[in-house]
Amino acid sequence: MVILINKWLLLLGFSALLPGKTPVLTAVHPFHVSVTEIEHSSQDKSLQVSCKLFTDDFETILAKNYKTKVDLVNPANRAAMDSLVKKYLLSHLSVKADGKPVHLSYLGYEHEKEAVYGYIEAENIAAVKKIEISSTVLYDMFDDQVNIFHVKVNGERKSNRLNYPDKELKVEF
Repeated sequence: MVILINKWLLLLGFSALLPGKTPVLTAVHPFHVSVTEIEHSSQDKSLQVSCKLFTDDFETILAKNYKTKVDLVNPANRAAMDSLVKKYLLSHLSVKADGKPVHLSYLGYEHEKEAVYGYIEAENIAAVKKIEISSTVLYDMFDDQVNIFHVKVNGERKSNRLNYPDKELKVEF
């Protein structure tokens, strides 16, 4: 029950109220969610993407998929962890802007409280009216995965979610 409450609080943005990672978070929990934010920057002519995943879930799937020890919180080899995060995110998330696939570039990741944020960017996008997202983030681990998306273009924010096994989402502005 404590894990479920902590995950709900984190999802709602109250992560500052939660204690640091505790051993109880490594246990199996009933709620599996990620949050992806995509924002178009007209100034930078880019789509800026951040993917927020629970550290325990993300470390588990990276270790399973890539058959290696994973520690995103205190990595012995930061470059190796960056490589795993990059490989995973770029193979499980794709974006189209106005019907055209965009090239996503991995920028890095950071750990904060119980979550890992992966950062991706697509450049040379001056304007956009429709964003199509294909996501299978953590679908290879959980059949109850929920991926929430917040998309912001010209100051207008639209939110939606994908429930496993749904993979495709369209957002029009």
